[in-house]
Amino acid sequence: MHELAHLHFADADASYEDARYAVFGVPYDGTTSFRPGTRFGPRAIREVSFNFESYDPATKIDFSEVPITDLGDLAVSRLPEDLVGQVADVAGDIVRDNKVPVILGGEHTATVGAVRAVRPDVYIVCDAHLDLRDELDGTPYSHGCVTRRVLEAVEDVVVIGARSGDREQFEIAAERTHLYTADTVRERGIGAVLREVREHVAGRRIYLSIDADAIDCCLTPGLGTPEPFGMTPLDIREVVRALAPYAVGFDYVEVAPFDSGQTAAVAAQMVREFIARHWVAGR
Repeated sequence: MHELAHLHFADADASYEDARYAVFGVPYDGTTSFRPGTRFGPRAIREVSFNFESYDPATKIDFSEVPITDLGDLAVSRLPEDLVGQVADVAGDIVRDNKVPVILGGEHTATVGAVRAVRPDVYIVCDAHLDLRDELDGTPYSHGCVTRRVLEAVEDVVVIGARSGDREQFEIAAERTHLYTADTVRERGIGAVLREVREHVAGRRIYLSIDADAIDCCLTPGLGTPEPFGMTPLDIREVVRALAPYAVGFDYVEVAPFDSGQTAAVAAQMVREFIARHWVAGR
């Protein structure tokens, strides 16, 4: 297994052999198109994870009893296409060892590699942006091309919370994805949206990706590409709680920790929510 240097996520102290969940960070923001800083996201998420009690009252589990390991951060390549390959290699090892990869980001480009390794039936992403460009700033592996690249590997894609993209991207989304915009979530309610999504994915393997900017930037401003009028942290928590039982891989990406810590705190809690709900469902 790959050996990576690190500060570990709270309660992630199981050996790799014993672990069910393998956390690793991807401190990369090489294709950032507005504001850099997501390379510092994995560390910020880990640091704030020690703020929380190990007991989760909602599921009645104690994280100290859940077998989690933290492999640390990738020594990332500068080239985004190489980064995708690095993530695919590590996530592939984790999956082959019958463990669940949990990725901390870092820009969204990492997700492409993880999806290629996990090979889910359905890809579900919460994101302010459609990320359906074929190329951005000279590379098809930009953070603005993630969902377009995923569509080359996974035909069934669900996007929740989007509110930004050019005309072509919205046309592609209408034709090739199941799209629930941020306005749809607000008008219908996250519960109604998730009931529909759960019916769609029942019995199938999903990869769940949360881009931090799915949340309204007025609530969690530590973002590289902030967008207002988005989802709430509670909406994201409901997504994670509802879909974690179906997931074979998870990431929380695009945390740029130059706020007062609220964006990383939400990310750390969502990692905990994912692991708790997945663990309980598996038992």
